[in-house]
Amino acid sequence: MTQVKICGINDPAAFDAAVQAGADWVGFVFFPPSPRYVTPEAAAALSSRIDGGPPRVGLFVEPDIDAIARVLDTVRLDVLQIYGALDSLPAIGARFGLPVWHAAGIASAADLPSDSRGADRLLLEATPPVGANRPGGNGVSFDWSLMRGWKAPVPWMLAGGLTPANVSTAIRQSAADSVDVSSGVEVRKGVKDPGAIKRFIEAAKASARD
Repeated sequence: MTQVKICGINDPAAFDAAVQAGADWVGFVFFPPSPRYVTPEAAAALSSRIDGGPPRVGLFVEPDIDAIARVLDTVRLDVLQIYGALDSLPAIGARFGLPVWHAAGIASAADLPSDSRGADRLLLEATPPVGANRPGGNGVSFDWSLMRGWKAPVPWMLAGGLTPANVSTAIRQSAADSVDVSSGVEVRKGVKDPGAIKRFIEAAKASARD
């Protein structure tokens, strides 16, 4: 069964919907330019709505280790999702003893990673459009069939431009066994739609890979 991450959660309704619908991970964005940004304190308050439940993923962009440490002083995270900072990934994993995911922008088959980049999991999404002020959450997809024949060096997750309407097609074409959505389940930028979260998770988990 396909696993699902709901990213960019920043309010109680979205958190509760993701948990109740069976999300496998919930994600908090610690990148101020994002409309989905949450402070560590806000993330801690949301996370405390349930003991246990899906693992919490913290998203960071080009972070230094001290910045991650400050967040972890306030909110417990189970996974660190990193954009950029390639040279620091092994040190980040060693310092905090947490799985590290790395996001890779894909425009063509040549962009598909041939090694782990020091990460425990890769997150594949479209390269940001020209003028974008953030590396992810832009609602842009890429050619999902590019993954056919790709030998993934570590587990990976498909992201970018996914919605309740297209996630089944994306899973079928890419053979992804895990997917990540943020803007695709929003009623407006930065505001999640609980109903769309439920529909996305249901569609993803009902989908079969070719």
